[in-house]
Amino acid sequence: QVQLVESGGGLVQAGGSLRLACAASGRTFSGYGMGWFRQAPGKEREFVAAISWSGGSTSYGDSVKGRTTISRDNAKKTVYLQMNSLKPEDTAVYYCAATVKFIATMVAAYTYWGQGTQVTVSS
Repeated sequence: QVQLVESGGGLVQAGGSLRLACAASGRTFSGYGMGWFRQAPGKEREFVAAISWSGGSTSYGDSVKGRTTISRDNAKKTVYLQMNSLKPEDTAVYYCAATVKFIATMVAAYTYWGQGTQVTVSS
């Protein structure tokens, strides 16, 4: 079992930055691939970024590539999402998720989900 709690969301102006964090409970955090997804009102949940067990491999969604960095600290059982050059279209609830796979980009691959944190980007 893994429990995930996101933090760091908020209101930011376009062009600004935010750093989201996801704290995990459980003894085997390093055995899970981790991902970030987002969901805007009326839209499907969208892949943002993923990172492998050790952090050596990463993957990014096309809409955030070049503006976003995912990282993890296995000692702190925390995964981070640094988002720069934010745009109004980045407004969504951001979810952290854990998968037993090495790394994954699909919603269906993830077993554990956090409650989400709201990110709002004003123009």
